[in-house]
Order: sequence, then structure tokens, then C-alpha cells
Amino acid sequence: MTRDEALALVREYVKNEGLVRHMLCVEAAMKFYAEKFNEDVELWSVIGLLHDFDWEIHPTLEGHPTKGAEILRARGVSEEIIQDILSHGVETGVPRDTLRRKALMACDEVTGLITAVALVRPSRSLYDLETSSVKKKWKDKAFAAGTNRAEMEEAAKDFGVDIWEHVGNVILAMRKIAPELDLVGNLG
Repeated sequence: MTRDEALALVREYVKNEGLVRHMLCVEAAMKFYAEKFNEDVELWSVIGLLHDFDWEIHPTLEGHPTKGAEILRARGVSEEIIQDILSHGVETGVPRDTLRRKALMACDEVTGLITAVALVRPSRSLYDLETSSVKKKWKDKAFAAGTNRAEMEEAAKDFGVDIWEHVGNVILAMRKIAPELDLVGNLG
């Protein structure tokens, strides 16, 4: 599956632009790490882009991403991609036993926290966002209370990257697509 085909599938199933932007963030972070580790950039990008394509139609941990896998199979998506996407689910039984699967888990949740921090800054931009700003908000448990910081730390550790190095990497990745994310803010 190509990136364009993956984006078309996302657009077919996802109407919430915030969710689309989340998947674009995860795609950007996965691409960053694929380049860093000299892996297949297109494959990693597609996995990041597709990972939550079924969330609007299966918005429970019991349904997502398992039921989405059925749709992907019917569309002829490779089992390799499907298994990687399944690995980020809670009760799928698919282990996170490859670098790619660990990367997906590490990149998923942290993008939401980074986005939330960018949105409360006076600039509303990724371009001037630094790791220290995320670290400051991290300590405020009321901020982005729906994010699971322990899960983010564990996923980064499992991926083999220090959490704050990881946050910095993901910020860099997301900056590359800031206009698509509507996170240029007033910095233009």
C-alpha cells in the first residue's frame, strides 16, 4: 500500500479532522524514526498513518484496531502492515516485538500531548515549542489529563529512547508538517 492509498483510506473512514491530524503526527514521527534507523520510510509512514483509521467506527478498545484489521484485509493491505497496526491495540494479542511496533506504540500517545502543549502556547505553534515546555506541562497532571504519561514513558523505554529525547524527536518530526496540522500559529 502506498502513502497516497493509505491517506485515501483514512479520508474515507475519518471525518474528524483532529483525528486525521493525529494520524498525520504519528506518520511524521514514524517517518522520522524510519529515516533515523535506516528503515523502510514508506512502510513506517503507512503504518503510522493508518493506525487509527477505524477509531470513529470502532471507538472502543474491544473494537479498535481488531475490527479495522478486517477492513484492511478486505482492501488487500499486507498482513505485515495489519499485524503492526494490531500491535498497538490493548487486547489484540499481537506482541510489540519489532522496532517498528515499538516505534508505533512510542509515537502514538505522545503526539497528542505535544499537540496539546503547542495549542496552549501564546504562539500556538510547533516552531518555537521545546522539550522543556512539554516537560513543564508533563508535571501538571490536570493538563491533558486523558493522556497516559506512564504508558508514554514505558513505550519510550521499550523503544529504547529516553522519554525527553523522544519528545524532542517527535517535536522535530511534527514541525515538518506544522502547516498540515494547523500548528504554525502566529509565527507564520
